Amino acid sequence: MGQGTRAMKVIVCGAGQVGSNIARYLSGENADVTVIDRSPELVHKITDSLDVKGLVGFASHPDVLDEAGARDADMVVAVTQADEVNMVACQICHSIFDVPTKIARIRHQSYLASEWSELFSRDNMPIDHIISPEIEVARAISRRLQIPGAFDVIPLADGKVSLIGVHCTENTPILNTPLRQLTAMFPDLHIVIVGVRRGEKGIVPTADDELKLGDDVYFVAETSHLRRAMAAFGHEEQEARRIVLVGGGNVGLNLAKRVERDSPHVSLKMIESDKERAERAAEALDRTVVIHGSALDTEILEEANARKAEGIVAVSNDDEVNILSSLLAKRYGCRRAVTLVNKTSYGPLVSSLGIDTVVSPRAITVSSILQFVRRGRIRSVHSLSDGFGELVEAEALETSSLVGVPIRDASLPSGVMIGAVVRGEKVIIPRGQTVIRPGDRVIIFATTPSVKKVERLFSVKLEFF
Repeated sequence: MGQGTRAMKVIVCGAGQVGSNIARYLSGENADVTVIDRSPELVHKITDSLDVKGLVGFASHPDVLDEAGARDADMVVAVTQADEVNMVACQICHSIFDVPTKIARIRHQSYLASEWSELFSRDNMPIDHIISPEIEVARAISRRLQIPGAFDVIPLADGKVSLIGVHCTENTPILNTPLRQLTAMFPDLHIVIVGVRRGEKGIVPTADDELKLGDDVYFVAETSHLRRAMAAFGHEEQEARRIVLVGGGNVGLNLAKRVERDSPHVSLKMIESDKERAERAAEALDRTVVIHGSALDTEILEEANARKAEGIVAVSNDDEVNILSSLLAKRYGCRRAVTLVNKTSYGPLVSSLGIDTVVSPRAITVSSILQFVRRGRIRSVHSLSDGFGELVEAEALETSSLVGVPIRDASLPSGVMIGAVVRGEKVIIPRGQTVIRPGDRVIIFATTPSVKKVERLFSVKLEFF
């Protein structure tokens, strides 16, 4: 954004966890944010802690939206608890106030079924971007199942490049070696290590840094080289073929359908405690065995053959059940646990208990909404765990200071690292002498404080408009 342009005006409907996270992010970007919620307590809490305006009222009522400034808003993000309120808020912002960008969280699967896909077109219910946490979470988990050993997998540049998060264990061969020596040790290892999380601290590593036992490492690699890269971190597990799935709600059902569709070799057993839900899941699925009972009951885990399973994926709507059933299955001999945890307070506790991958629907939802909020030539943005940093995929313009000079001479801000350059079909793993050309897609990791600087590297100067 150049000088003299006004701040972006955004209305956030809903002051729950997702709404307040988005408001926090936007106010940090100096946007002009108004949050609407029915609960005076939530509105109070958010206006106390953030530089945003708050309004108590129904987010779908025209007079409330008018008071929130919908007449000159650039964007509305509707993330209240009720799908219908979110849909109506977007409709009114479109029909009465002509708000250009409308984003809604929609949970109920009936609205999202492909046969009703016309529903959200411009002529019917004009919502530009629909976020379904259940579908996003199922997608995120199925990516992690395909690359065992990774706790995070983000596809970039149309899938040509991936960002992978891995834990360093005693089996990781590249521990305690300065990173600059990795290229000599593994000449065909085309990866860039962009971030390391050590305890509570996030580090953007230099060539002299070494990886330590217990580090969480984020690296960028060409997708076709992932197996080899994972082996360098000591992860040579096979893709899981036997999976126990705990929970047959929206996330579980979505995930099971996805696995049935994409991974015919995987055998799935689902455990669901609610009888009606279990019957519904059994009807909706073809190959999955649905067992009605509690995942905390050892006999049920026996019946699901958790002992022989390579993975347990616990996605019920109860965090405690997810955590405990994951730990029980691992004690039984199940190899990996992917666990859905909504409560933020559990975060630090969970990894120390021996759960391999924690999935936070809130973080995934916020991350998918933020992709639509960015400006400039930025294609996509993915937030990494708990505010460590962001992965930005951007198009290099002729005016960018990155273009036309070797990367080592392009004064990159601190906390910023280039992970890959995609030129047409070709993936270039950057070295000091690599030169970025206009039109390249550049994948950059930035720690949270440096994200704004990355935006400036790619923003369009005003005289181009």
